[in-house]
Amino acid sequence: MRRRSSWLLVPAFAFAAGCGKTGDKGAEAPAADTTAAAAPAPAGPQAIVTVLYNQPKDTADFEKYYRTIHVPLVVSNQDDIGFTRADLTRFTSTADGKKPTYYRQVELYFSSMDALKKGIATPGFEKVASDLKYFASGGFTAMIASTTNPHEAGTPDTPAAIITVIYKAPKDTAKFEKYYADTHLPLVTANQKEIGFERAELTKFDSNLDGSAPARYRQAELYFPSVEALKKGLATKGFKQVADDVGKFASGGHDALIGVETK
Repeated sequence: MRRRSSWLLVPAFAFAAGCGKTGDKGAEAPAADTTAAAAPAPAGPQAIVTVLYNQPKDTADFEKYYRTIHVPLVVSNQDDIGFTRADLTRFTSTADGKKPTYYRQVELYFSSMDALKKGIATPGFEKVASDLKYFASGGFTAMIASTTNPHEAGTPDTPAAIITVIYKAPKDTAKFEKYYADTHLPLVTANQKEIGFERAELTKFDSNLDGSAPARYRQAELYFPSVEALKKGLATKGFKQVADDVGKFASGGHDALIGVETK
């Protein structure tokens, strides 16, 4: 069972400053990794703090500080904050091979929305959030989300390659949701075997961390056992059917990214 850990937390007081920059600037070069160390997540719906980092002014400086100072700070405050699992992803490219729209993403999983609210009010969360200004030079977007599909009790103890689709707010949310549930998700399920992804995680953003309307609407993540399996999946007719279908309901636009997790 994978034990993941990630580091990117931002309370309400830090959110406004972090979101002052747009989230649509690509990374300079493909790179990817994820770190692990949190307890396995329980099954069932969960609450999530999702943070999207924009491209930093200096990626080398970002990575050095992130690994040597920020990550250890998060680890030391995990018990106080109370998240049960954290996924850290560095995006390698867009799905069509271009520079990624975002630089990194972190998802902190809590057992419930009450646990999340309690966690972001802790001194430990405030310590981590206060540290962001020392390395997040490109800005970030922080949101609260809830899962919209049953979450697995465990995941394979191997690195995963991920296709992440981030949907912007649609022109008509009711129309989006109906098509998404009735047509798009069944299409994805019908093509899962051919595409080759092992599991999917679907989340819907509830708000920004400060309680305002979320900067993004939904996210879908397809997990593959390896980069090779992901590349093979991208080349299938099944994936093309799924990708072509997105334009029929994602009226607000979307970003499709490739990322990699490491233990």
